Parts: sequence; C-alpha cells; structure tokens
Amino acid sequence: MAGRADWQLPRLRVDRDGDWFDDGVQVTHAGVLAHLRAGLRHDAAGYFIQTRVRIPVEVEDAPFVVVRIERRGATLHAVLNDGTEENVDAATLRLGPRDVPYCPIKGSAFEARLSRAAAHQLLALAEYDEATGRGTLRLGDRAYPLRRGA
Repeated sequence: MAGRADWQLPRLRVDRDGDWFDDGVQVTHAGVLAHLRAGLRHDAAGYFIQTRVRIPVEVEDAPFVVVRIERRGATLHAVLNDGTEENVDAATLRLGPRDVPYCPIKGSAFEARLSRAAAHQLLALAEYDEATGRGTLRLGDRAYPLRRGA
C-alpha cells in the first residue's frame, strides 16, 4: 500500500470552454463538477481549491462560461455553464482579445467568458456604428458602450 509520501496533488485544469480536467481526463460527473466549481477560489497567486492543502487549478481563460444571455426588461440575465443564473450588470461587460465578451459573476468573485452563442445573443441586442466599429447596448433608458478591456 502506498504511503502518504507517494501522494501527489491532483492536476486540475479548466479549459476555455469551462470544462474541468483531472490529470488530462475530463471530469463529467455532475456531483464532482458541482463540488469542484463550488470550491474554486481565486487570489493573487491564481485559482485554487482549498482543502487540507491548496490544490492549484490551471484556468485557460475564465473559469465560468455564460452559455445564454438575454434581456429581461432593463437587465441582462445570464445562464452559466454550471447551471446557475444571475443578472449581469451591463456596465461591467468588456470585450477582451478578439472581441470576446466577458463579465464579472458570482458577486464579482469571478469573471465569465461569453460562449460563442451567448456572444451572438449579446451582439443581437446591441446597436453598431459601422463607421467607428463601436457597439452600444441599450437597456431601458440607459446606454452601455461595449468597451475593449485588458
């Protein structure tokens, strides 16, 4: 029987689509995924899950993905890849590299990347100025420029 000295930290990774992997094998069990996502934390040193030890989690892009976004009155409503739903503050939307939209979620504890489908849903809600290439999202009587960010 292997001793404690043989134990190694799991190699956890979240790919750009929000899929979790343990040592290169995709985690598909709903209960295990829920546990991993619920335990995910982030600080200046990176993403991790804290148990008796700190288990690093490599995150390729953003740990969560918005799979659907829609207007609900004067608000944006997002469905995340973990099955949760929440309102998104349109003022916090930003366009990242290659004009991929991102937004803070879960009380601003994390950032989520909008999936291709959700990005198209967002773009369908925006107005674009062909001359400048800038977009504006209008919700209620407010206008939100879609801005590029770091």
